[in-house]
Amino acid sequence: MSRGRTFASDNNSGIHPEVLAAIAAANDGHVHAYGDDPYTAEAVAHLRRHLGEDVVPYFVFNGTGANVSAITSLMRSYEACICPETAHINMDECGAVERASGGKLLTVATPDGKLTPELIEGRIWGVGEQHHSQPKVVSITQATEFGTVYTPAEIRAIADTTHAHGMWLHMDGARIANAAVSLGCTLQETTFGAGVDVLSFGGTKNGILMGEAVVFANAEMAPDFLYVRKQSTQLASKMRFVAAQFSALLSGDLWLRNARHANEMAALLAEGMGALGGVDIFQQVQANEIFARIPAEHVAALQAVADFYVWDESDSSVRWVASWDTTREDIDAFVSAAQSLLSGQPAE
Repeated sequence: MSRGRTFASDNNSGIHPEVLAAIAAANDGHVHAYGDDPYTAEAVAHLRRHLGEDVVPYFVFNGTGANVSAITSLMRSYEACICPETAHINMDECGAVERASGGKLLTVATPDGKLTPELIEGRIWGVGEQHHSQPKVVSITQATEFGTVYTPAEIRAIADTTHAHGMWLHMDGARIANAAVSLGCTLQETTFGAGVDVLSFGGTKNGILMGEAVVFANAEMAPDFLYVRKQSTQLASKMRFVAAQFSALLSGDLWLRNARHANEMAALLAEGMGALGGVDIFQQVQANEIFARIPAEHVAALQAVADFYVWDESDSSVRWVASWDTTREDIDAFVSAAQSLLSGQPAE
């Protein structure tokens, strides 16, 4: 059955044909389980080529699993992780980090989803005081949950502040490819080259079936992660099928093509919708997400054209997300329907 494309989430898109082909190619004969196989070794080599020769990657099933296992490996139960209020680990992971680590999330209000050194400094208090959770990790998201992007200089400033307090810097890179494309820089430049200690490297939103990677800056950082991953139920027995997808993304430029296309489609959608009266795009469109306020009475009718999520019902703000398979025809149809609705005409 053929189904229309939507703007609800880049998780809703299908699998890129080149990734499907890689999965099929890996389905040949027997190899050792749990990552002791040539497919995993190849994918690790590709990650090191993009992120740095010293990095240590581990494959997991999904983004929540990557964030939870990464942060759990960095802090103890009496410690805490500083993050924006809008962070996925705070808003959309059902308290998984806190449940798994026993630690606490210390959230910070931000206008655009981005932390700054000043905001981090303001959340570091009670150090050495036995009544308070001890700050140990800072977590940022690239691109953020508002679709905004940290520059490498901004990440470096955060890393310097974090490290000066003896803390670790974690990056949720669910849309790391989109951020790198937006910045015009390499994956390494926007992660470990800017001072990140551990990265949740996203693939699911960039055209693969499932799977993410937890990547540490070096081997000394993660001596026990094998056990954390297993205890977090994130160790795949048939690891080759997760790894083969990353090789498909990273062996050539598929990661780049997919992210660039998604970003371009988001820019096109923002241009079309932003030109309409009654649409207020209230965050910078830097990657593949658009945040806008539209008249509440038109939300349901527009969702019938192409599904999307309401971000905040109180002010009728919504989120539109472009994917690797979004087309110009999808955008034209959506903008045309919005134009009809906002001008008082029925949408076709």
